Amino acid sequence: MANEFLIVPATAEMLPEILRLEEACFSAPWTRKMLEAELTGNQFAHFLVAMEQEGTEASSGTVVGYHCFWIVFEELRLMNLAVSESMRRRGIGRALVTEALHMGLAQVATRAVLEVRASNKAASTLYQRMGFVQISTRPKYYTNPVEDAVLMEMEPLVLNSGARHDRIPVAGGGSIPAY
Repeated sequence: MANEFLIVPATAEMLPEILRLEEACFSAPWTRKMLEAELTGNQFAHFLVAMEQEGTEASSGTVVGYHCFWIVFEELRLMNLAVSESMRRRGIGRALVTEALHMGLAQVATRAVLEVRASNKAASTLYQRMGFVQISTRPKYYTNPVEDAVLMEMEPLVLNSGARHDRIPVAGGGSIPAY
């Protein structure tokens, strides 16, 4: 059975839901001002949300995940990825990252980079399965608690061609795999 999620660009009206998700998912969350700056003031930033569809309206639903990423010239930089705890392991994080990879490739990015908490094994595993490799660590990069960051990259930037399962619809038509 296919998931009922839609990946759409975030809007300023979604900011309260994004902030709630940010605060629920991170021990050192971005502030409203930081999120707003990324959403409305950073020319390199892109913001996608995963919405659990409620009814038939494409714009109706609850934000259950979001992804903020930058495309700066040839580099796709994955900044923040969050999925509601009750909605994890349903392919939402993978779908959001996959859409970011598509967008990066469309804008001629050749590599993707990210940092992840050393203790976040679920995220590290997701990124590894998508083709990212660890390139180094940044000691004591994170706070609350203090923890190392694992730096990962994908170069060249490619889409993982693994087995397809359910597909998640993307605004504007089409769909992406929900692994």
